[in-house]
Amino acid sequence: MQSLYKHSGTLAAAFLAPSAALAHSGTVHATGFASGLSHPISGLDHVLAMVLAGVLACQLGGRALWAVPAAFLSVMTLGGAVGAAGLQLPFVEIGIALSVVVLGAIVALKVKAPVAVAAGVVGLFALFHGTAHGAEMPETAAGLGYAAGFLLSTALLHLAGLGLGAATGAADRRVGPLLTRSAGAMATIAGLGMLAGTI
Repeated sequence: MQSLYKHSGTLAAAFLAPSAALAHSGTVHATGFASGLSHPISGLDHVLAMVLAGVLACQLGGRALWAVPAAFLSVMTLGGAVGAAGLQLPFVEIGIALSVVVLGAIVALKVKAPVAVAAGVVGLFALFHGTAHGAEMPETAAGLGYAAGFLLSTALLHLAGLGLGAATGAADRRVGPLLTRSAGAMATIAGLGMLAGTI
């Protein structure tokens, strides 16, 4: 039990570290697969949103285990194409920060939404993430490598969220849900900090 608390605290501290905050400065060097693979984990906003999507999928179970991450990845790819084409959605950074706030709140409150609704909400936020990062892709063959690395890294973050959700679900009936909901609440607070510009 103490080990579970110890590791959950370390995990939360790593997720909420302010040094990893918003990574859409426009000065990112997107040079290929390795760059795409590493970029998602350089931004707290992206890490939290991806992991939360995985935790949400685990909370819902069933078809959501693949449908929610698949919705994020597919719509993010569409958003990436939009961004790479030079088009931008309004309020992209706000949409990204809101993804952390809303997904964190859904996890914290353990909202039991239909799979289609959960996939739709996740897909909406994926559009903002994809557009922001698509704008950073180079207009060369390296852009395809960057996109492939970015998608793989995002999928791995979804898997981390699924694993986290499964681990807390397998814990004590009282402690597991408490840890998951606490992590969702902390993520929501972090998202509010992003909106306020303090993180």
